Amino acid sequence: MGPRIGPAGEGPQVPDKETKATMGTENTPGGKASPDPQDVRPSVFHNIKLFVLCHSLLQLAQLMISGYLKSSISTVEKRFGLSSQTSGLLVSFNEVGNTALIVFVSYFGSRVHRPRMIGYGAILVALAGLLMTLPHFISEPYRYDNTSPEDMPQDFKASLCLPTTSAPARTHSNGNCSSYTETQHLSVVGIMFVAQTLLGVGGVPIQPFGISYIDDFAHNSNSPLYLGILFAVTMMGPGLAFGLGSLMLRLYVDINQMPEGGISLTIKDPRWVGAWWLGFLIAAGSVALAAIPYFFFPKEMPKEKHELQFRRKVLAVTDSPARKDKDSPSKQSPGESTKKQDGLVQIAPNLTVIQFIKVFPRVLLQTLRHPIFLLVVLSQVCLSSMAAGMATFLPKFLERQFSITASYANLLIGCLSFPSVIVGIVVGGVLVKRLHLGPVGCGALCLLGMLLCLFFSLPLFFIGCPSHQIAGITHQTSAQPRPELFPSCMEVCSCPSDGFNPVCDPSTRVEYITPCHAGCSSQVVQDALDKSQVFYTNCSCVAEGNPVMAGSCDSTCSHLVVPFLLLVSLGSALACLTHTPSFMLILRGVKKEDKTLAVGIQFMFLRILAWMPSPVIHGSAIDTTCVHWALSCGRRAVCRYYNNDLLRNRFIGLQFFFKTGSVICFALVLAILRQQDKEARTKESRSSPAVAQQLLVSGPGKKPEDSRV
Repeated sequence: MGPRIGPAGEGPQVPDKETKATMGTENTPGGKASPDPQDVRPSVFHNIKLFVLCHSLLQLAQLMISGYLKSSISTVEKRFGLSSQTSGLLVSFNEVGNTALIVFVSYFGSRVHRPRMIGYGAILVALAGLLMTLPHFISEPYRYDNTSPEDMPQDFKASLCLPTTSAPARTHSNGNCSSYTETQHLSVVGIMFVAQTLLGVGGVPIQPFGISYIDDFAHNSNSPLYLGILFAVTMMGPGLAFGLGSLMLRLYVDINQMPEGGISLTIKDPRWVGAWWLGFLIAAGSVALAAIPYFFFPKEMPKEKHELQFRRKVLAVTDSPARKDKDSPSKQSPGESTKKQDGLVQIAPNLTVIQFIKVFPRVLLQTLRHPIFLLVVLSQVCLSSMAAGMATFLPKFLERQFSITASYANLLIGCLSFPSVIVGIVVGGVLVKRLHLGPVGCGALCLLGMLLCLFFSLPLFFIGCPSHQIAGITHQTSAQPRPELFPSCMEVCSCPSDGFNPVCDPSTRVEYITPCHAGCSSQVVQDALDKSQVFYTNCSCVAEGNPVMAGSCDSTCSHLVVPFLLLVSLGSALACLTHTPSFMLILRGVKKEDKTLAVGIQFMFLRILAWMPSPVIHGSAIDTTCVHWALSCGRRAVCRYYNNDLLRNRFIGLQFFFKTGSVICFALVLAILRQQDKEARTKESRSSPAVAQQLLVSGPGKKPEDSRV
């Protein structure tokens, strides 16, 4: 190509590629590039539209990988023996790394190469996703029946009622416990916690740096449209995560190392564990591919000079004289806004890190003194707590409450719940726009949406399935007297205490945790056209010695899952109506120079008070409803059976509690706004006669200095 030759007189002071691209666009009339031959063919990456496309795909992939764990939370619990409280803490660690660094984004934002920082963060997210799959590869193959550690296809025979002489051989599962086993379990869980923390750290620069980059270099009229496209595409990420989980959990967990002879489990078996790790591999690969273009975008690019043509046509049709009158003051004083931009966000680049840390608490307390801001943030904390608990444990709740598979639960949530969230956010924004809602109108819309959400949550307490009758675990009701569920007939069988191979007596709909607990001594396999059904016979603990079927008893009310989820989706849409109006209340409730900082403080509080503790709170509440725990080396592992009525009341009750808190906060916000509006009107009415008298005294040619109210 040869050396670059610039205009005469420049000498060696040739600007770099990025600066020259900016100068060539901004320093010429009309924003047209100079006819320099170096600028005739600008780089394809000096295009803000391409950046919007790349950033939409990246945030879509990032939310997909961060939401994927929620879609497979019950599967991870079964695979590694975790309680719901531990799995909730695992989900919360995604926010720990994010919260620890998000405060400093505003400080370093103007000093770094933002596209490259986004690329580095995305690479870290991809590596964290790969790290999440490591426990699968370093762990032993999944044994879905502890009574058969060597040959998994023999799980049915190993669960039969054997004479007491073989009792020592039936207790080996706890005998395998050693310091190595416990250390391996702790290391596997520790790896997942580290991966979740890195996942949060990697996501820190992606959204704020991307939004600020688009806002800096897009045309002022196009920036809202670009950000709207970005958020619309991004919101599909969690839905895709649950769709991906639905597909992956239909595959067996050890699909890469299947035992000889295959497995005897079906997807409906409660011991089934899907290929949870495969989704992390796919999502991590997507993030890595989406990160590549960011290493080619410049630190600064030419600011977009032209408004999008189709947007101009739409505005030409929808614009009204009122809009023009509303925009005219800003045209008359273009420098007014820049004079007021002297808040902490503007002076942050001139502060050292120590000075920034010292001044931040003072500005934080000053911002929290605004009552509207504080109450709206508290209401959003309640809503986010509700959303975090629902997103984390709703799949598991549907599995346990309605006896459906994890794959089907994820499919329903991805198809119903997340689209309703998007619809709610869009409708809320449209109502604010079309009705030209002020602060009082926004407060009223928020309160109305939450009241309707609370109303439609009441039927959820009564839509559910009763608990299964488990021999020896759940007690029979007095309304239906029947023989003792836990008879002494199985004592001669020396059944293992930690075995789990459920069977069902179809005549009485009583479930036994193993064939041994039913006193069965033989098995029969009946082959059908598409599948084989296993029966256990010679069962001494079953009435009339009837055979029992392998697997849990089918639920009689699984069909209620669809109306239940429709009500949940409707409530989610109504709650999301408050998204845009509550955000507008925050922006209008603080000073102009503090808006950016107020939004940052808002998201910091949402993470600390909602997204971090809420999954742990919901997981702890779910654990209190467990009636039978699996044991691993003497410690509680995963819960086998729940009390469905307690599970429904406590899970939905927590949701109802957070919704009630949000309603109270929005009611207080509306009361304060009405009081402020009333005081403003009173002040205006009192000042109107004085202004009119001053106009008469001053004459028709003069205007008083303070005539504007």
